[in-house]
Amino acid sequence: MYEISADPARLDVPRIHDWLANDSYWAKGRTLATQEAAMAGSLNFGAYHPDTGAQHAYARVVTDHATFAYLCDVYVDPATRGQGLGTALVTAVRDHLAPYGLRRILLATDDAHGVYAKVGFEPLKSPANWMVLGTH
Repeated sequence: MYEISADPARLDVPRIHDWLANDSYWAKGRTLATQEAAMAGSLNFGAYHPDTGAQHAYARVVTDHATFAYLCDVYVDPATRGQGLGTALVTAVRDHLAPYGLRRILLATDDAHGVYAKVGFEPLKSPANWMVLGTH
């Protein structure tokens, strides 16, 4: 069982940056400075091996702690995928945010809809009501 923590002191920032900048489809090429700035303004979660303490997954949440949150940068090390760690991580994030009474937690994904559905996420009921500024 992996330990999931929101303690920023435990984060393996170089490893997180490597995962996102080199392996993810959504943050490819992100600089370390940008990653550090994003992390500094967010709630960050890591999943750690119980014996070694090595980080095996990461998630970041941008939130006002009152009404809204955006879940992003969810990443599970390829060597650990398929073991339920992504679902466990997203469940821990959801449970961490529950006491805030947020009206809405959003995320965007190209390929992990099933993971998020297990935790209670569902497609937007009225996607035509939403707009975006910026395309990258």
